[in-house]
Amino acid sequence: MNQPVCPKCQHKDATKSGIIAGRQRYRCKNCGYHFTVAKIGREVNTYYVVKALQLYLEGVSYREIERLLGVSHVSVMNWVKKYAVQAPRQTETRPSSQVLTLPELQAYFQQPENLVGGGTVVTEAGDKFLLMRWEGPAGKKS
Repeated sequence: MNQPVCPKCQHKDATKSGIIAGRQRYRCKNCGYHFTVAKIGREVNTYYVVKALQLYLEGVSYREIERLLGVSHVSVMNWVKKYAVQAPRQTETRPSSQVLTLPELQAYFQQPENLVGGGTVVTEAGDKFLLMRWEGPAGKKS
């Protein structure tokens, strides 16, 4: 078992001393100080943080990011605040997104009408690909 270290005197000899707020409380045998061990939270892979911020900068909404990456929209909002990411300017064009496999993506780009105009971004999302295409206010591709 991993023995906790006293935060006051750095001594390793401590005994259990009850439970406070659902966390084990300890008492240092050296100085008598009561302490709890820091709560270890679930850590999210940085890949998802970076992808979520990239999608946010591309104009994808929090809820859409949640559906695409499987990460809570609240977490995405917290990352945007934490890293001080500026919201993209609002335009009349809105992205439409699709999640495609590699064969589907290849078939998409083999169709000439999908190559006309700009406004397409492809990014990998795990073993699939996220394709975003911007369209103008009247449905015209930009």
